[in-house]
Parts: sequence; C-alpha cells; structure tokens
Amino acid sequence: IFLACAADLCSSDDMEMCSLKVLELEGSPSLMLLRLIGERGCTTGHLMDYLQTLGNQDALQCLKPPALQIVIQPQSVALICGHNLRLSCHAVCKSPVQYQWFKYNQEVPNSLSPDLVISPVHLKDAGFYICRVNSVDAFEFSQWVQVDVLNVGVSYGQSYQSLDGRMKVVIQPQSQRLHVGENLQLECGAVGRPIPRYQWHRNGVPIANASKRKLTVRRPDAYYQARVVYRSGFLPLLCLISATDKVALLIGNLSYQNHPQLKAPMVDVYDLTNLLRQLNFKVVSLLDLTESEMRNAVDEFLLLLHKGVYGLLYYAGHGYENYGNSFMVPVDAPNPYRSANCLCVQSILKLMQEKETGLNVFLLDMCRKRNIHDDSTPNIVLRVTANIVFGYATCQDAEAFELSSSGFTNGVFVKFLKKRLLDDEKITVVLDRVAEDMGQFDATKGKQALEIRSSLSERRALTDPILPGDSADLLHAHSRQWAKAHELPESMCLNFDCGAQIKLGFAAEFSNVLVIYTHIVKKPEDMSSCQAHVTDFSQDLDVDPKEMNRETPEETGIYLLSSCLPQHCLYTRLSSLQKLREELVFTVCLQGTFASMDDDHPVHWTKSVNIGKPLIARLDLHRAMRRNSCLQTCMMPHSPSHSPCHSPGPEHRLYPHHGSLQAQDNNRLSPQQRYLDICEHLQGTLGGCRDSYCDHLSQRRYEPPYDSPEGLSSSPGRLSIPIEATDDIDELQTVFINSLQPQL
Repeated sequence: IFLACAADLCSSDDMEMCSLKVLELEGSPSLMLLRLIGERGCTTGHLMDYLQTLGNQDALQCLKPPALQIVIQPQSVALICGHNLRLSCHAVCKSPVQYQWFKYNQEVPNSLSPDLVISPVHLKDAGFYICRVNSVDAFEFSQWVQVDVLNVGVSYGQSYQSLDGRMKVVIQPQSQRLHVGENLQLECGAVGRPIPRYQWHRNGVPIANASKRKLTVRRPDAYYQARVVYRSGFLPLLCLISATDKVALLIGNLSYQNHPQLKAPMVDVYDLTNLLRQLNFKVVSLLDLTESEMRNAVDEFLLLLHKGVYGLLYYAGHGYENYGNSFMVPVDAPNPYRSANCLCVQSILKLMQEKETGLNVFLLDMCRKRNIHDDSTPNIVLRVTANIVFGYATCQDAEAFELSSSGFTNGVFVKFLKKRLLDDEKITVVLDRVAEDMGQFDATKGKQALEIRSSLSERRALTDPILPGDSADLLHAHSRQWAKAHELPESMCLNFDCGAQIKLGFAAEFSNVLVIYTHIVKKPEDMSSCQAHVTDFSQDLDVDPKEMNRETPEETGIYLLSSCLPQHCLYTRLSSLQKLREELVFTVCLQGTFASMDDDHPVHWTKSVNIGKPLIARLDLHRAMRRNSCLQTCMMPHSPSHSPCHSPGPEHRLYPHHGSLQAQDNNRLSPQQRYLDICEHLQGTLGGCRDSYCDHLSQRRYEPPYDSPEGLSSSPGRLSIPIEATDDIDELQTVFINSLQPQL
C-alpha cells in the first residue's frame, strides 16, 4: 500500500531498514515507513493523495477521522460533600449524538446530557463514572473517572467559592498523644481537579505503600507527615506552628446616616469571608452596625478567643487616627464624631491579649486622617507580645480609596489582598507582597500605600493548621457559640388547602443578612396560575415592600449570592438581622386563579411561619452594652507626650466643618444605587490595572471639610469621574489621577 508513497521520499536503504523491522518484537515495516515519511515533512493529506492515486479505498478509510469522536474527556475530581459535582463529556459527529452516564456498570438516572451534574453531592456519590456516546451507526466510551467525596464538617450558612481546578487541603492530619501499644490513625484530605494523590512520610522519608488518604501505623515512634501530590508540586501539611482555633470578625459599614455612603465595604467583606473560610476560619461577617451593635459584636467575638487562637479583625468604613490610636466609625455616628462615638482598635487588641491568643491580625481598610474634633488621648497600655500584626490600607494622615466601575469592585486594599491571602507564607510576607502589588498600581501611586506594623517573631501564617491541644472541650464550647450565630432555618414545604405545595428556602449572604426564596413545587391541575410571596415582617427590620418577592435576586439587592441561589423563585433580602428583638414571624401568601372560574379574580390563602431568630439575631446585639464592654478601655485620657505615636503637625490638620450634611433621607440609596455604580462599560485598560475594564477611583472613607476646595462636590459618595478610552495612555492616567477627590 505504501510503496508509492515511499518512492519519492525514501531511499533504498530506508526501504531495506523498514523491511528488517519485522524481525524485531512487535516490529512493523509499515509503521517504520510512516515514521520516516513524517520526518521528511509528508502530511496526512499527501499520503491520502498517494493512496487515492493507487485507488486503495481500504487504506483511505483507515486515515479518515472516525465518524464519532469524543473531543472533551471527563476528569477525575475530589470535592467536599455538599458541593456541586459536574462531569463533562463532549463528542462530535455528523449525525446527532446521545449521551448516557454510568456509575460502574449501572446507568445514572436522568443523565442524558453531556454534563453530569449532581447537586449537592453526597458521600454515596463517590465512585467511578464513564459516559457512553451513541450516534446512528456507532458508539464510543469516554475514559473512566474517579469521584472522591470528602466528609468535612461545614457550619450552617457557610458558602464556598469555586476551586477553579486548584488543590485545597480540607482535612489536616492531627497530632495525637497515644498510650503504649496503641495504633496511630492519621487522615488527610484534599479537593481539586484532577484528583490529588497522596504520599505519607516518616521523618521526611516516604513510607512504602502509603499513598491513601488514611494511614494506620502500629506502635508509632516518630513524626509523620503527609504530602499531597498535585501535578508536579508537593504541599506539606503537618507543621510545628499551629493554632488552637481561628476566628475572624469582619465589619463593613457603608450605609451611614450622617456621612457619605460607601459601596466597596460590602464586596470587600464578602470576598474576604469566602477566602478566610477556605483557611478554616470561623467568620462572623456583619454589615452596617451602630455603635452599640459594634461593641456587642466585639464582645461576642472575644468570647470565641482563648489561648492559642488566631484572631483576625477586618474593618472597612469611615475611620480616623489620633495619637497612634485607630478609631472605627459606626453608621449612626453623629457629625462631627469623637472617640466616645467610635470604637478604638487598640482597646480591642488589649482585650484580645488578655485571652492569650496565638496571633492577632488587624486589617484596617479606612482613612487615618487626624480628627480635629477629637482631643481625647486614650491611655491604652498594651502588653509586650510577639504576635501582633497591623495591616493599614493606607499610611498615617492619608486616605484609603475604593474602585468604582460598572459592576462590583473592591477597595484598593482588598483588590490586591484577596490575590495573596491564600498564600502559604508568614502573614507579614503576605502583606509585604500586597504592598508591592499596590505600589505598582499607577492610579494610587503617591496617594495610598499599605503600612505594616508587626511584632511577630515566629513564622505564623493564616494557613497554619488547627490543633486543639489541651483545650479541646473549651474549643468545642466556643465552636457551638459561633455556630449559634450562623444557624440557618431549615427549608420547609408548606401545603395549602387548595392542594398547592410551596417550598420555602433560606440562604445567608452575611451573618446579618438573610435571603428568603419561595418556589412552587406543586399546584392543582385546574389552577391556571399560582404565585407565593412573603409579607408581614417585623418592624425591627428595614424592609422595603417594593424590593420584596422579586423574580431575580438582583432586583432585591442580592448581587453577590445570586449565582448560588436556585432559579425560578421569588426572592426577598432581609438585612440588619441584629436589630431583631423577637422571633421572626412572617406570612406566606399564596395567590392563584382557576380556569373553571368565570372571572380571573385571584383566590388567596395564607400561612404564618415562625423561624425563630436566624443567624446573628440569636446573639441580641441590639441590647444595651455590657458592663465589661470595650467602651471602658476607649476613654482613659493621658498626656500626648506619653502617646506611642504623636499626631501630625498643624500643617496636616483639617479645618472645622461649616454647615451640615444633607438630611438622612436624602442620603439613603436604594440597593441598586448603593451597590451598583451603573455606568457605560469602557473599553481599554488603565496602565497598571490588572482588570479587564477601566477602573475608576474615588477616595474612600475620608470626609473633607466643607470649606475646603476638595469638599465642594454636591453629591458626596458619588465622586467617580467617567473617563473615555483614548490612545494616549499617559495623558489618560494624568487626567484620571488628578481627578481624585477626597471622600472619607
């Protein structure tokens, strides 16, 4: 068949060498000849032309692509129980194709599409899967794939981000104390795509036949370590430094009553919540807290701390700094505000030190300008401990910025922090890299720079494992306390007298934001239309009836969680759950019309539902401040000469305010206005910006005096200036940076 092809491309010596290949084991003169032809630049098309000339149809059929071909093979994956499983297999064919998925040799019910989706996945779904693709006259099988489902304890209300193919260790091997003769049981678990592989080590030496997630050792006498192999990398799991627990309090204040509104804190808190949960932090995320609510939230946060715990406090909102002490401004702070109206960060640190925590991390995404209305000098005496890290979003006497564009954006600090937060490095190294990234952002050069203050002497990282140690009972009690504030109501089905069945579901966007959605499960055959909505909520909650029972999550202000909610429902968002004083009771109203009725007048049925106190409402943050509140440590005056850090000189001070802000009602924004800055999508990018769109900056969390030139804007809180795309990038940056206006 191939002699004519070889005549022009191969010499006689080549032909003789090919014929001798038949003397070798599995030798083939034809394969050898084809390899030689390929090395001389002959393509499949050339070969098919030669075979066409010879008229050899059998050989031509061998070279033609198959009528049915699988172009995308499914991949093995390891994931957490409760997540969504998706396996994909795609084939091409001239005729229509059909798909059927199998688990082992059993057909998977209702799996006739290219994508096999199991939502949520359970432990029983683990195993081996394969897909059969059928056409009119042929069929093909995909490759076998393994699905490994890990049983990891997940608290109510916790959400996860997509892994995007990255490996993540979710089950850490735990140190153990054994009696003589006892066996050692170790377990390690990781999720990722493709499925991770394991290798256990003893004193740094690989253990033979120890490549499973679980390891049993008889009479152990050394240190053991697991390494998870992912492609070509190794990830050590068992470290000398560990935490007894990890707890984080995240506060984002944006809807201020007497000060400019902010937008980025909501997105910042949401993104950091998901990242910290991947690091096994117990996260309390709260939006828009008053002074008493903030102080009570800090008290509850302190209850979760004990010896060896990693405590992290993130705050995004208005703020200031006097004499080296940082103050967080609640949403109900008067204008002007003073230290008596705010929370002092250093006082919270003092209370954390009394808990003998293993690591104290403060990430303050606020301005640090001097407050000329506050002459108090808090006398906060801190212990000398080597476990404190401060990450300030900006330098002393400077403002912080938030990005503004079409869609959701972070503040400048979190924009770069979230790209580094999962790095397995010392926390100060992580912040150093964030500072370097921020330094490359041309739009804020010379205006905002990350400042790091640290007394950390050990290599402590946010990725350190959790080893309970001797206080396991105390840890369990504290875990119950945290879970108490994150318990979602269970989904329920409501049966109405007319025969309709309604599903009532719940989701948590933040610790104090609850999402309720209703879905029609079943309706009577003679009912032509049916709709269920919720109403009659407590007056403690600030709920706008116009933004309830909407057909899309975005219409009711649910932007960040919308992709995680079921479709074809009516959605309602309840914020400020911390204000709820009684159990949450509301009404589910069913409205339907019947085809048998002469008119289209709807018929109504109602049911009352009591879901108790959901999420953070259980902690009663609305109550009066406790006697041992952090308020006591915020108001002890002392001489400025004894302050750890002096305030800026007169040349940096602000001038008094004249006039007042607009009325509170005029400052309030709808959820659409508050969380989305609707503007034309700009093409092109700003130099130094990593996003695919042009970011706009507005100075954040600093309120200028009204008699200064920078404070003349008639719409505080909306100072973003649209910039048209241009070919002159340097000129664009100059105009863009010069347009920044201070805003607190």
